[in-house]
Amino acid sequence: MPSVPEPREQPELARWLRPGDHVWCGQGAAEPLSLTTALVRQAPRIGRLNAFIGMLFSDTFADARQQGLALTGYGGIGNGRHLLKSGAMQVVACHYSQIAGLVARGELRCDVVMLQLSPRGPDGRHSLGIAHDYLPLLARHARVVIAEVNEQMPWTHGSAEALDALRIDASVQVSRPLLETGGPAPGDVERRIAAHAAAFVEDRCVLQPGVGTVPDAILESLGDRRDLGIHAGLVGDGVRKLMQSGAVSNAFKEFDAGRSTTGLAFGSQALYRFVERNPDIVMRDPDTTHAAASLARLSRLVTLNSAVEVDLGGQVNAELAGRAYVGAIGGQGDFVRAALNSPGGRSIIALPSLTKDGASRIVGALAGGVVTTPRSDADIVVTEWGAAQLRGQTMAERCRRLIAIAAPQHREALERGATAP
Repeated sequence: MPSVPEPREQPELARWLRPGDHVWCGQGAAEPLSLTTALVRQAPRIGRLNAFIGMLFSDTFADARQQGLALTGYGGIGNGRHLLKSGAMQVVACHYSQIAGLVARGELRCDVVMLQLSPRGPDGRHSLGIAHDYLPLLARHARVVIAEVNEQMPWTHGSAEALDALRIDASVQVSRPLLETGGPAPGDVERRIAAHAAAFVEDRCVLQPGVGTVPDAILESLGDRRDLGIHAGLVGDGVRKLMQSGAVSNAFKEFDAGRSTTGLAFGSQALYRFVERNPDIVMRDPDTTHAAASLARLSRLVTLNSAVEVDLGGQVNAELAGRAYVGAIGGQGDFVRAALNSPGGRSIIALPSLTKDGASRIVGALAGGVVTTPRSDADIVVTEWGAAQLRGQTMAERCRRLIAIAAPQHREALERGATAP
């Protein structure tokens, strides 16, 4: 068990940080806010710091550029998109599963890790709570590891063991509600998408659900299924509700049988209460949740991912809306490929047919030429107008099927511009 030093109420980071350091911070609802707030405020006194951030739900880094703090991240999820738009943050284009390896090989630098822990649990150990991400893997290479021990962070199964090999150099003690996430409730469009997607989810399937209004709508439609399994990089309240409905048993999962597997759990306070000491949920790091070796053990793996747009060949852009970075590569590539290789598996890309401005999200060419998932990995694309099964189809047939699920007012223009190389 790591030794956690006595708490320091107002951390003086200059004791631990050096000019030029690269600092990695807990992401999303697991952001250690007392530490990241101190990092932004004290950056001018320390000098030339770079912070790597993942999903961002707070406004902590809004003034980072003015404070001389350079920011790097793996995408524009949440408030990160505002930092990218302003030029305050730069993107490292990589799969989520590659991040720890980039640090281990020295291709990304990690000097300091700031993470959030739960209080001691039933085994007397702290846990990583709702975020067993890449940070424990990176901490092995860091010079300094600083922990924020939050009295309100839930203790979770699976994540306490990851701390055994770590040295915690400093800590602060806080009691703060975790940040909540969540979008609007699913509407008619999302429910129509869900009805088409649900047709491909049978009893005993293992689901990798994304998080958002469309994935939540799909999960809501699966309450009558039985013996589903969960293996995901991130779960939200949609998974909580599905588990509480009795549809999930994980009984036929070849990996972590009997338990839902995830690396992150971001959502409402109800979700955080649900995962607290819940033996039916196990937290794993990306070397497990996203690793090809782990995923290869799962049969009937059905992956549910979203997209900004899909072109007529089946290529997926999940990163850019126009010229604005609004997403990330994340784990889409890892999970899509795993579903294609899984016996009985399917990969579903689900999206509304229209943008908020009425433009088609089934397009002739992707914005900026950015391809998150290549056409060679295309399987099923779903909109509110239907499902296009693309695997094994010619390019001409793919065009026809994708145009058929585009918004009706855009189909004629798509047909005129369609090419099938």
